[in-house]
Amino acid sequence: MKLTFLGAAREVTGSSYLVEADGVRFLVDCGMFQGGRETRAKNQRAFSFDPRDIDFVILTHAHIDHSGLLPRLVALGFKGKIHATRATCDLLAVMLPDSAHIQEKEAEYANVDRFRRDRDRRDKAAPTRDIAPLYTVAQAQASLKRLNPVDYDLEIAPHPQVRCTFRDAGHILGSAIVEVWVGEGARRRKIVFSGDLGQPARPLLRDPTPIFEADYLVVESTYGNRDHKSMEATQDELVEAICDTIEKKGGNVVIPAFAVGRTQDMLYLLADLTRQARIPRLSVFVDSPMATAATEITFRHMALLDAETHELMGRHGGAAHFRKLEFVEDVEESKALNRITGGAVIISASGMCEAGRIKFHLRANLPRRESTILITGFQAAGTFGRRLVDGAKRVRLLGEDIPVRADLYTLGGLSAHADRSALLAWLGHFRSRPRQVFVVHGEDSVATGFAADLQRQFGWDAQAPLPGHSVILD
Repeated sequence: MKLTFLGAAREVTGSSYLVEADGVRFLVDCGMFQGGRETRAKNQRAFSFDPRDIDFVILTHAHIDHSGLLPRLVALGFKGKIHATRATCDLLAVMLPDSAHIQEKEAEYANVDRFRRDRDRRDKAAPTRDIAPLYTVAQAQASLKRLNPVDYDLEIAPHPQVRCTFRDAGHILGSAIVEVWVGEGARRRKIVFSGDLGQPARPLLRDPTPIFEADYLVVESTYGNRDHKSMEATQDELVEAICDTIEKKGGNVVIPAFAVGRTQDMLYLLADLTRQARIPRLSVFVDSPMATAATEITFRHMALLDAETHELMGRHGGAAHFRKLEFVEDVEESKALNRITGGAVIISASGMCEAGRIKFHLRANLPRRESTILITGFQAAGTFGRRLVDGAKRVRLLGEDIPVRADLYTLGGLSAHADRSALLAWLGHFRSRPRQVFVVHGEDSVATGFAADLQRQFGWDAQAPLPGHSVILD
């Protein structure tokens, strides 16, 4: 059996792993690389395999860095099933077409810019060819037909040589740890793919399911080098940011948030802090059609949410706790938010500020000293959000040079990823040592460092594979 690390190897995005054994070839995840211009070439390069030869795909969750190349895989000939939890399938029905829309728009903008350059050139060389989107909305819709919804804790057989079970990972709605058994009899081997593990005792979702044994383990390491702030400290900082901005300075709070997971987390926390009378009743605008759809999907899957969420949010989504809770759909209504000079909390995608309506809200509020930008999640290297976190004083945004005068808060305790202590606690449930452990989904120094930690703490044979590296699993 051979395992190849196609993505998320010493980096955080592009999760994809190819398993080949006993006449079967399948992928675990098929994610898009994210983080700046250099990642575009990675997404556009040819697959290292023929998509027509892949029997099926196992998908750990809906985040685009795990699912975003599925439409391209299908467009290039993949005919098998994509197995994912029911909630993940529901989210993909929103997220993949949205991703495709972004691809189409980015290609359109690039072609307009290229046309202008061609028109203004002094030489008479032939005009350059149009840039095609990575995939289209139609191709994204076609990929949804390959989905096969699966329940948690139910063993399925996607191939005669393969069995697998999805366990709750507690990362986002529908996220899964996947236990995979390949082969029969004495040659049967168990591989566990952690997917992205959630942080225990956080809002909305249940804690990650403990796993007790595996022959081989592929584990994420996004925060393998540090712990998050406590939830108490995070709430204190959120209260400070809200009260200082809304009550004292009279500005807006702009929150770049992932449409899936983080937006719902923020609504929960703002509602809870209002209920405790720690912050004033707020006018909250969720300006992301995808976040609106994801919130609706979240409350359709109430059985997957924790008891505290049931008590606080009910089926009204916490609206009773706010002065106003408005989900903005119309583009003109979105633009109108930028005319609000104070008193608004604007939650908008994307979470790393790379695309979507958040760019317009940042353009309007970054130059304003009375406003606050609230960073609530991981910002990958090369992203616009990372430049803000790293302290940029001026940024280029939507073709304009923008000064950064707004306050910036980074709420480290809201990450949907398990921190170092939580990762080690989850790994501590293993009752026997895996034959090999592969540390993925972490920046180079973090993944290699966490692998070394596992060697020291557990005595495991752990490594951080390089991109494209293959290993033979005995």
